[in-house]
Amino acid sequence: MELDERKLRILQAIIDDYIHTASPVGSRTISKRSDISLSSATIRNEMSDLEELGFLEQPHTSSGRIPSDKAYRLYVDTLMSKPELTSDEMHEIRDKFTDAMDEVEDVIKQTARVLSSLTNYTSMVLTPQLHSIKLMHIQIVPVTEGKALLVIVTDAGIAKDSIIKTPKGITPKQLEELSRMLTDRLKNKRLDEINEVMLSELAAEIGDHKEFLNSLMDLFQKSIKPDNDSVELSGAMNMLNFPEYNDVDKAKNFLATIETKDILCKTLKDATKLEFSITIGNENENPEMKDCSIVTATYKIGDNPIGSLGVIGPTRMDYGRVMSILGYMGKSLSEILTGMVDDGENDKKMLE
Repeated sequence: MELDERKLRILQAIIDDYIHTASPVGSRTISKRSDISLSSATIRNEMSDLEELGFLEQPHTSSGRIPSDKAYRLYVDTLMSKPELTSDEMHEIRDKFTDAMDEVEDVIKQTARVLSSLTNYTSMVLTPQLHSIKLMHIQIVPVTEGKALLVIVTDAGIAKDSIIKTPKGITPKQLEELSRMLTDRLKNKRLDEINEVMLSELAAEIGDHKEFLNSLMDLFQKSIKPDNDSVELSGAMNMLNFPEYNDVDKAKNFLATIETKDILCKTLKDATKLEFSITIGNENENPEMKDCSIVTATYKIGDNPIGSLGVIGPTRMDYGRVMSILGYMGKSLSEILTGMVDDGENDKKMLE
């Protein structure tokens, strides 16, 4: 039995209605829609076929039908429309980021808060994953007598800088030569590939100012140490507003699962490989997330995806609107972080 156009229209109507009402949908409800124009009897027959095909479920004998995970998957893959955000909605999102925020941590926290507020679901944002990017340039810039600035630039344009003490007698030319040597040896290596052994070997190759080089290597290693995996969560209690979580035990299990953040971190790290991802109900690996859907989008610095953001909601979430919001939020976050990097690059150039 195939899904012809009529079955698809009825299925989409049921899903649309159930998303907004959370109540099982009957044939009479669908028959009243102007875009269907079919009798209740015809719709009941089609609904029976859709149930037999696994797209609908009947919670109780006398109730209407509700969509299955299989139905939602078909819906997001082929039936769903993704509405454009209005100019007012886009301005509202932009306005949330107008406050002076010069720390990445503040931007990530604000992103999570705005996302949960706009969607009324639980939001999550993965902190930038910098360990997978590549080192491009190292520069030791003299600042004052006895001090220099160690600048590490990656292929994502990110500059990490630290003030270091320099030994008496070392010249700007020697610092420049050391910068060139480190760049030549470490360029295009991923930050998580640069280990203590490699840095020790570099220090051992140079006899002059060995103590300074060892301290420089220690600072360098701390600077490139991969950031701790972290997820910023907001609106965890939003899920309790949905009837699906009226059951106290079910709600407690959900909250306990997301509070550990381990599952969310893995989900978001995997999602960073994709522009968008949607995981529905039983597609989730964790049993406590089987009644949820997770929708994610990536964010970038320049052209490099370095993290993802997403929402967790009931399987009957408004997927189209969520994807529109996530897409715009991801773009906004990318622009903000790229701007912060550009500002950092400009500051570096002023010191050179």
